[in-house]
Amino acid sequence: MQTIEIQISGRVQKVGFRSCIRRIAQKLNIKGEVMNLPDGSVRVVATSEKIILDKFISMIYGCPRAVIRDMKTIDRDLLEFDEFIVKKQNI
Repeated sequence: MQTIEIQISGRVQKVGFRSCIRRIAQKLNIKGEVMNLPDGSVRVVATSEKIILDKFISMIYGCPRAVIRDMKTIDRDLLEFDEFIVKKQNI
């Protein structure tokens, strides 16, 4: 198991992007969270097997209406989640 953090910038807020990411994560049985950040980007923290996380990252590009300009992935210490949730962020 591995946990990664993904920072995604571009036109990624107010286009249903977080819901799309949650659907993909649930389909792949990935646990974690996704949230909007005040700077207009989106942060994802995801835990699963490495090969599943690689597939997850590639599938994110297929979310409709979002325009991804940059995606950075950082390895994190292993975090345990019960499910994959959309966190509400006050921006």
